[in-house]
Amino acid sequence: MLILLPPSEGKAASGSGDPLDLAGLSLPGLTPARERVLESLVALCSRTECSRTGCSRTDDERARGVLGLSPGQAGEVLRNARLREAAAAPAGEVYTGVLYDALDLASLSAAAYGLVERSVLVFSGLWGAVRVSDRIAPYRCSIGVKLPDLGPLGPYWRVAMAAALTDVAGDGLVVDLRSGAYAAMWTPRGETAGRTAVVRVVHERVVNGVVKRSVVSHFNKATKGRLVRDLATAGAEPGTPAELVTALRDLKYTVEEQEAGAARQFDVVVADL
Repeated sequence: MLILLPPSEGKAASGSGDPLDLAGLSLPGLTPARERVLESLVALCSRTECSRTGCSRTDDERARGVLGLSPGQAGEVLRNARLREAAAAPAGEVYTGVLYDALDLASLSAAAYGLVERSVLVFSGLWGAVRVSDRIAPYRCSIGVKLPDLGPLGPYWRVAMAAALTDVAGDGLVVDLRSGAYAAMWTPRGETAGRTAVVRVVHERVVNGVVKRSVVSHFNKATKGRLVRDLATAGAEPGTPAELVTALRDLKYTVEEQEAGAARQFDVVVADL
């Protein structure tokens, strides 16, 4: 089973160990592509490229503009500039936010954490995709960024990840919990698509006596984190979309299949957070 997750926009304040080792990350076939993105991002944000008289506001403004940051987030530019020497930590500790709070890796048993470690890939505008145990430095670079010399990161990673992700998916189930922009980085094809379950979370509520459903970000992220946690805690490793549905229903989730495409699509329906 391979579970695909989005990253979080929020990151831990800093790592706690040795600097990043690109060659030590999972999916080593992505190393050259990661190196090019890292080089472009560091160059964009590096203050060492300023003149001897200092770094002007224009330099920071350009980097913030490319990265979609506000003036109050200038510290993110400096952090990106120091990525090569910054202390790294496991990706599961670096990513914060609603989904990762709900997943709560630190409180999992050793067996449950092991299942997450071997099953989950977190997609990233900077790293492509990493395991939760891969040591990375905190950064700011979403998939919507257009970096100098590389262009938009979405199309860039689609090319780089096509072969690598098909290989790592193997002949098992793929559970796709990514958000739209990160889902576009890799689309399962052929036989892999037939073994893929795309899972969406919808919030059901009654308004003036009428049942309404919508996709709400907070419900979506929290439920996906709990879903992965519950599967891991139960030791569930389904091998097909049908087995995934059975496992989730056994865990008391309400699951409905939607119109079938190349991949099977399912809604997990929640009423309360």
